[in-house]
Amino acid sequence: MKVIQLTRFGGPEVLQLAQLPTPVPGPGQILVRVRAAGVNFAETLMREDRYAMTPPLPSVPGVEAAGEIVAIGPDVSGFDLGARVAAPLFAAGLHSGGYADHVVIPAELVVLLPDDLSFEDATALMIQGLTAAYLLKQASPAGKTILVNAAAGGVGSILVQLARKAGAKTIVAAAGSDDKLAFARSLGADIGIDYTQPDWTETMSAALDGEGPDIIYESVGGAITMASLAALAPLGRIIVYGALNIQQFALGVPDLLGLIFKNQSLTGFALAPLLTPASLRAELGGLFELAARGELRVTIGGSYPLERVGEAHQALEQRATMGKLVLLP
Repeated sequence: MKVIQLTRFGGPEVLQLAQLPTPVPGPGQILVRVRAAGVNFAETLMREDRYAMTPPLPSVPGVEAAGEIVAIGPDVSGFDLGARVAAPLFAAGLHSGGYADHVVIPAELVVLLPDDLSFEDATALMIQGLTAAYLLKQASPAGKTILVNAAAGGVGSILVQLARKAGAKTIVAAAGSDDKLAFARSLGADIGIDYTQPDWTETMSAALDGEGPDIIYESVGGAITMASLAALAPLGRIIVYGALNIQQFALGVPDLLGLIFKNQSLTGFALAPLLTPASLRAELGGLFELAARGELRVTIGGSYPLERVGEAHQALEQRATMGKLVLLP
């Protein structure tokens, strides 16, 4: 089978097309012919050995795929050859394997796709869609003013829509260009703020009549995290998630004093520990149905053949994308 293999750490050029034996599904497993595989920012950090869960080399990056069942292992029932399915490898605790034209996954994690949902859209709803859905479970936006950072990205674009469905009072979308802000508004955001501008938090405060957000969903890291925390309303809550915040985050005494005396909360978020096979199938199936019915807009920011995966990584690193990037093996 064709794979993208990582044999050394470095820039996008270290991602090399290779041939490996096609796996055979064992007991309780299913083999999927991949039609779309997701590309995530965390994988650019893994490529550089800057991520907390970088697998040992050689490895095949990628943790999510969608395609058709081509082989079924022993002790598996309820699935047919040719069925269209999602293969969320990350839910099995796997941090590699998705940049390939075949993947093996435990049958208990396989989710059937609606006929009207494309493989690309299904891929976009796995990590990003589930992350958005579970972020809202952690901090409900109902009746609240919320700030969504990186609102034009894979998670942010879904988060804006689900927050609107969940009854958010006001949605502030923050991103780095006019095009991205217009995109976020088209998804349901009320206010767009360019957080590359030095006075962006003052602009947001003015738009909110001097108030701050009640809830901030933050994934950008660095100075954006700290500025967001400073802008948080009294009694507010900031939820920190994503690969960049793992790399760039530090709290000083003044920040802690602000949290204490404003009765604010800072919450960490990681998706995988919240998932069980049953909750994964239920939540992902629900997202698939929303998208298939046209009630949730999925945006594919770029599609690349396997051999051009380096271009996808470059686009992510340059913040040149909106929505989800996918590989088409």
